[in-house]
Amino acid sequence: MHYIPNTKDIEKEILQAIGVDKFEDLIKNIPDKFLQKCRIKLPESLSELETTKKIGKMAGQNLDTDSMVSFLGGGSYDHFIPAAVDFLIGRSEFYTAYTPYQPEVAQGTLQSIYEYQSMICHLMDMDVANASMYDGATALAEAAIMAVNKTRRNKVLVSELINANSRKVLETYLQTKDIEIQYLPESAGVTDLRKLDALLDDQTAALLIQSPNFFGNIEDLNGIAEKLHANKSLLILSVNPVALALLKTPGELDADIAVAEGQTLGIHQSFGGPYLGIFAAKKDLIRNMPGRIVGETVDIDGKRGYVLVLQTREQHIRREKATSNICTNQGLMALAATIYLALIGKAGLKQVAKLSLSNAHYLADKIGSLPNFSMAFEKTPFFNEFVIETPVPAEIIVKAALEEQFFAGVDLGKFNEKWKNRLLIAVTEKRSQQEMDDFINFLSKF
Repeated sequence: MHYIPNTKDIEKEILQAIGVDKFEDLIKNIPDKFLQKCRIKLPESLSELETTKKIGKMAGQNLDTDSMVSFLGGGSYDHFIPAAVDFLIGRSEFYTAYTPYQPEVAQGTLQSIYEYQSMICHLMDMDVANASMYDGATALAEAAIMAVNKTRRNKVLVSELINANSRKVLETYLQTKDIEIQYLPESAGVTDLRKLDALLDDQTAALLIQSPNFFGNIEDLNGIAEKLHANKSLLILSVNPVALALLKTPGELDADIAVAEGQTLGIHQSFGGPYLGIFAAKKDLIRNMPGRIVGETVDIDGKRGYVLVLQTREQHIRREKATSNICTNQGLMALAATIYLALIGKAGLKQVAKLSLSNAHYLADKIGSLPNFSMAFEKTPFFNEFVIETPVPAEIIVKAALEEQFFAGVDLGKFNEKWKNRLLIAVTEKRSQQEMDDFINFLSKF
């Protein structure tokens, strides 16, 4: 199949119109030593049928959670997704919809976003939520910038135990701005909040902390918001949406801004994306929020309708007054989360959380009893994710597990050399006791 629409005759006609004999004449001014580096030895061309077979065979080499038992975590989790989620978001009126600038022709999209915002406010126990952001990492970074803009201070305190990838995104976002990052160290698998008093000053805009944290452990945040507010600083809390069915919500902890990675709410892991950035806040911060917000109104006939409101983005106001450079939202992923939450309901989400919690503790107890393994943080409470100390580098276990049809977990040595003998294991409601027992038998060989 010829993928360039121009035939040889058309190409010849174009070159004649330009005034050259062959394509190479157009690039003769480029020294040959540079052209040599650009020349690629391509194989012989294939037909469409041959290409489809070849690409299909290559794609078949990918490993996924349909054929493997997954204990992967670290920000992306193998939860069950009802078939209705994919069916509904695949409908053309949703799948092909883009930014709903014209409310008169985008009521369905606007309504779904409004319902998403409402569900997120209820889940987080916060006053307002935006229409979503790119992912949890960018939501966290935008929250830091929002706090700086609101308080007019230039320092943020950050827990060392926020997601390692989110931390890199945060540092990337803030490196071009006059914002100082100070990290609170880890102690026994949680953030050492005893250091907070010494770091708080009149330039502290906010504390950014995650619970459950990167190790899966639950942070004790009681009284932290009160201490920050006394210093006129904000509390930014990053959470696992599923865990909120059992743990205290950001609202109950008096957080000012709450963010999350929404992948756990009906979104496939998909080799890393697209995902969903959840962003919610207290009502008095609404005009500082990034992104867009959908509001409910009535039309000239008194019928309910939906419109975009409070679009404090550089597309709509002077750039220096914009709250963010985020100019769109993850509409399809937000719709998937909305459908997922509507399908399983409040009781269903709590059941998912309880099963994930009980499965994780069952597996942790069994692994902790193996002679060569131990829990890295035995006395620290965790939700559905935990860290084990391994007798050999975790990388070896991860590779060996692939031969036994397991994704064994996340090798923490990738993030820090001193963690090379640590494996981060996540367990969801999908894991059966047989799968967990088989995994324990596999680990017992080390």
